[in-house]
Amino acid sequence: MEGIKGSIAAGWAWSAAAGATAALAAVLAKLASPVVRWEYRIISYAGVITCNVIMWSCYVRSLKALSSLQATVVNFAVNFILTGFLGLICFGETLHLEWFIGAFFIVFGIFVLSKAGVPNKDSTMTTKEE
Repeated sequence: MEGIKGSIAAGWAWSAAAGATAALAAVLAKLASPVVRWEYRIISYAGVITCNVIMWSCYVRSLKALSSLQATVVNFAVNFILTGFLGLICFGETLHLEWFIGAFFIVFGIFVLSKAGVPNKDSTMTTKEE
C-alpha cells in the first residue's frame, strides 16, 4: 500500500510541475512583446517551446499514477494560480476578488478529487462465468 501512495504522490507532483512550467511559459510569452529587442523575443520564444516540452513530459508522467481528470485538474489549477501571481509580481497586474474566489474553488475541487482517489482496476473488472 505504501508504494501505491508514493506513486500517487509522485503523480500529483508531476502534474503540479506540469502546471508550473505552463505558467512559466505564459510569462515568457508575455515577455516576447514587440516592444523588446528581437534577440530577447527569440530567447523568450525558445523558452516557451522548452517549457511546453517539459510541461507535456511532466503531464504524461503524472498520467502513470493519476486519472486523466485528476492530472488535468491539478495541472490547470497550478497553472491558473501561478500565472495569476506571476502576473501580479512580474507585470503589476491586479487580482480582483473574483479571481481569489475562483482560485479558492479550484483548490477546493482539488481537495475533493484527492479524497476520491484512483479506483482499483481489479475491483472494476468482472469475470463472466458460464
